[in-house]
Amino acid sequence: MLRQYELVEKVKRYDPQADEAMINRAYVFSVQKHGSQKRASGDPYFSHPIEVAGILTDFYMDDKTIVTALLHDTIEDTLVTYEEIEALFGEEVGRLVDGVTKLSKIEAQSENERAAENLRKFLLAMSDDIRVLLVKLADRLHNMRTLHFIANPDKRRRIARETMEIYAPLAERIGMYDFMREMQLLAFKELEPEAYDSITRRLTQLQEGGGDKVARIASGLQLLLGSAGLKVTVSGREKHPYSIWRKMQERHISFEQLTDVMAFRVITANTDDCYRALGVIHGRYKMVPGRFKDYISTAKRNGYRSLHTTVIHGENARIEIQIRSAEMHRESEFGLAAHWAYKTGGTATPDGQAGWLRDLIEILDQSHDAEELLEHTRLAMYQDRIFAFTPKGELHQLPKGATTVDFAYAIHTSLGDQTVGAKVNGRVVPLRTVLENGDQVEILKSEGQEPQPGWLTFAITAKARAAIRRYIRHKQRDETVALGEKLYEDILERLPVEVGDKAVKAALKRLKLEDRPALMIAIATHRVTDGEVMEALIPGSTQSEGVDPHGQHKPVSIRGLTPGIAYQLGDCCHPVPGDRIVGIRQTGEPIEVHTIDCLALESGQDADWVDLAWDSKSKGGTARLQVIVKNQPGALAAVTNIFGVNKANILNLQLVNREGPFHTDIIDLEVADAQHLMRIVSALRALECVAQADRV
Repeated sequence: MLRQYELVEKVKRYDPQADEAMINRAYVFSVQKHGSQKRASGDPYFSHPIEVAGILTDFYMDDKTIVTALLHDTIEDTLVTYEEIEALFGEEVGRLVDGVTKLSKIEAQSENERAAENLRKFLLAMSDDIRVLLVKLADRLHNMRTLHFIANPDKRRRIARETMEIYAPLAERIGMYDFMREMQLLAFKELEPEAYDSITRRLTQLQEGGGDKVARIASGLQLLLGSAGLKVTVSGREKHPYSIWRKMQERHISFEQLTDVMAFRVITANTDDCYRALGVIHGRYKMVPGRFKDYISTAKRNGYRSLHTTVIHGENARIEIQIRSAEMHRESEFGLAAHWAYKTGGTATPDGQAGWLRDLIEILDQSHDAEELLEHTRLAMYQDRIFAFTPKGELHQLPKGATTVDFAYAIHTSLGDQTVGAKVNGRVVPLRTVLENGDQVEILKSEGQEPQPGWLTFAITAKARAAIRRYIRHKQRDETVALGEKLYEDILERLPVEVGDKAVKAALKRLKLEDRPALMIAIATHRVTDGEVMEALIPGSTQSEGVDPHGQHKPVSIRGLTPGIAYQLGDCCHPVPGDRIVGIRQTGEPIEVHTIDCLALESGQDADWVDLAWDSKSKGGTARLQVIVKNQPGALAAVTNIFGVNKANILNLQLVNREGPFHTDIIDLEVADAQHLMRIVSALRALECVAQADRV
């Protein structure tokens, strides 16, 4: 374990401007807060964050990243809070430690390939600041180095599988190949112990049988390239066991059939020398067809650059050779960290921000394809998504801007329907709260709850919005059927005889309606009139009632129309006898009758206008009122009492808005004429519980 002064010296060696006092404080703070906690190995727990910090010094990370590494487990495993970290070490360190803590809260559901992919995306989306991901990868690498101390074999395999499926690919994604190779090797040793032992044993036998074969080939390549005037460094090694095992699996061959178990690396001074070296090697040895890759002209997605070729060496062996410049080599070994550690000589920027982060911003600004570079370097390919999880660790991917209601419906439609509240990271929040990456969301539900129309103003996922709309449609349909039933009862009372099922079936057939609910909806929405229903139930009944089959009262007579001509009363202004009226004639359409001040007349300027007036015998019509009522007990009863006293029949009553202490109702009334309607409006305005009453 690194001692305090050793860690500080390592950082100061590459960054003389590092905040030595802050690193010392973080070291002591971590030791104190972890106290007597022990790891599975029996070592003090604080040895782990110190080793993680030591790993990151090899990548020349800035002082704030080193401090984050020292503190990365304090929030999760001790009583330390985010606010305490922020107060002692600053907002930037607090944010980084909080980011690592959120990553640590997720438990990979790696039994499921899709869940593992979701977690990979989550980790990338969370790491807008790449330093968060670097600390997490260093944390996982050290845990893998000590994996063998864990007694539970199932837990060891779960951690190894997580590492192989998630963390090693992430290390590769940002170009940290040393991290990737060591993680793969340690995970392979745990997951496939027999294969690991077998391949390791064969590699040892090859080394013993071939002596210094790798060194001889490397020396020969060095001489060959040196004689061509190239200044290069050549190194060689046997491929590590996991790489060999994977090739055996892919090619379905045994270890003995595998010929390219040795790999060599040629480091040149510049890019031109890479291609010159390739030409010299291909001129001396036969190239294996299909095994040449040029990652210099076309870099990998993570920015990796190198030439790869496989040749038949003079000792009758296939050897793989990688050719790259010194700069390419540094970037391949250190990944994104190399953007500053070597280009700037390891010096920190004046504002304390890691220089490589500043470099990345400059690269983005100068790039012709900034969007693609953003994906490669800052890992923001999932910036339009957020990842939140349940208290049990189940991960859900949602669009950016999603709320707790969207989260509830993402889990299950029935949960969304019954949602009454939510807790985000342990705090009760409004349902319209927008979720952020890494939030832990607990949905509070009640069986008596139902979706609210207002949710449509903030729910953004298609699943949530469809479920809310579907419920509202069904509820409105039920309410409409219930209203139709009440109006239907009134119609039945006006019939001369009782009506049975046979008469109802016949009426449905005459009205061309499917079933009884459809009839109730038609009555409530005025698609059929009282007279039409009465006539369909008992033919001829409207004659004794004095009701026209196509209207609710005795025929309305309008002067100015040719007898028998078709007309309809405007649904926009609901004219009643006594109103000043005018008609609009459109070709092939019935004449529309409107009040003289109806706003719909503005859109009919190009139509023919007909001057109309009510006949003196005309009685009865439907008017619409908008009434704003105080939200208090007995208010609605007082309003409906006015209608009863004034002998006005309610055809429809709908609550359209509930705003704080008031609610707005739209009411359709059956009135005798305009004078009758005005008496009702005046009476409503006189009520204490009515804030406003107007004819629509």
